[in-house]
Amino acid sequence: MNENQSVQLQQILNSSSYTLAERDIDFLARSELRPVRMQLELLKPEMALVEYRIESTIVCFGGTQVVEREAAQQRVAVAEKLVKEKPDCPASRRKLDRARRLLAKAGFYDHAREFAHIASKHSEKTSHREYVIVTGGGPGIMEAANRGAFDVNAKSIGLNITLPHEQVPNSYITPELCFQFHYFALRKMHFLLRAKALVVFPGGFGTLDELFDALTLRQTGKLQKIPIILFGRAYWNKAVDFQFLADEGVIADADLDLISYAETAQEAWDAIVAFPTE
Repeated sequence: MNENQSVQLQQILNSSSYTLAERDIDFLARSELRPVRMQLELLKPEMALVEYRIESTIVCFGGTQVVEREAAQQRVAVAEKLVKEKPDCPASRRKLDRARRLLAKAGFYDHAREFAHIASKHSEKTSHREYVIVTGGGPGIMEAANRGAFDVNAKSIGLNITLPHEQVPNSYITPELCFQFHYFALRKMHFLLRAKALVVFPGGFGTLDELFDALTLRQTGKLQKIPIILFGRAYWNKAVDFQFLADEGVIADADLDLISYAETAQEAWDAIVAFPTE
């Protein structure tokens, strides 16, 4: 082989066309390969959950900003300092007001942790794991729920999502059950495939999106019959006026029965245990 042939051969070996399709990241990222990527996002978590004998889950949703009390108090202290430095600044006063409101919600972090603790103690007693806690894998309420499972050495699941701003998984998720998604649709599917209950704590757009997705699927019979429990009636009565929707005729009165409320971890767990399976 002469020098020109040797150079030519090296170019061939280094070309993207010669790379195995399964190892060609640029090829897999093409828009035409979207169906393949979606199938992979369906199969990868599914195969892992089967391997770890996870039969059913409890989904815990809630806001990333609802943190444990100490962290919430630190936010208030920082905001108070800003107001002292700039007492006439509306933005500083707004930040303090919001920080105080989030501090008032710190108890929900404790409730989520306690609830996951209760459910996970039950989960670990079964040979095929039932009622395994699954969250979005992020901070706030999600962290609290994964932490509650961690407290009793139980496995829990985190379904993270790639976002424009970096989202790091919380450290309480079982490492081999922490997954990262690109597609919200596939992530939502995995939230609900094995769900035996949905417990929703105060949160924002993401929490509302996931709540209404589940409600729509229950309303239309596309989701197995599961309890959808809203934690903290006072918050949810202000956030969403479900009775108004029924009064206006845009949902049926019976649709209101898709929702129940809880104020304590034990109350939420009791509602799940008492929920009719047929």
